Amino acid sequence: MRERLEWLRDWLADHWVAGAGFMAAALLATAPLLGAEASLALLLIFLHSPGYMIHQVEEHTGDRFRLFANHVVFGGREALTTPAVLVINVGAVWALNLGALYAVLLWGPGYGLVAPYAMLVNGITHIGARVRLGVYNPGLVTSLALFLPLSLITIGAIGVEPEVGWRFHAAGLAGAVLLHLAIVAYVALRLRRLRA
Repeated sequence: MRERLEWLRDWLADHWVAGAGFMAAALLATAPLLGAEASLALLLIFLHSPGYMIHQVEEHTGDRFRLFANHVVFGGREALTTPAVLVINVGAVWALNLGALYAVLLWGPGYGLVAPYAMLVNGITHIGARVRLGVYNPGLVTSLALFLPLSLITIGAIGVEPEVGWRFHAAGLAGAVLLHLAIVAYVALRLRRLRA
């Protein structure tokens, strides 16, 4: 059983980025159908999934982001592992966006705001890394070209809905920040174990 799980993990590590690219194309191809029937809020939250997948193709093709982070940011230490990349990107991000989509469908637009705030925080993180390090980091281009416009348009469009007050924005931003803090905490814990 353990060998099968390791095989599955290795297979996912080798193929998930290509899968993300194909899934992004398929989701974008269905977006006009959804747009014809759904609210603007639902369509915009839906677009966060293929948007993130396009970003993940830039960021993780050839394991670029993990290698960059470990080499440049963490001084050659393996703070970010392949299983962590899978859990963060396939487990957390895809699940977050799918959950936000269903939250909008079931309860209303304000309940999906965690998706654009997570995208915004991630984009700002990439831009901040560029400013701090002075070099390109994998994911920067899609952060500028895709994450900032899509997240800000979504936040603005949902923000004008009469039932969406500041509490929805605060909860969405808090959820996004907590997600990113969980990643930072994982990396800090891993670095501490590596030092021990």
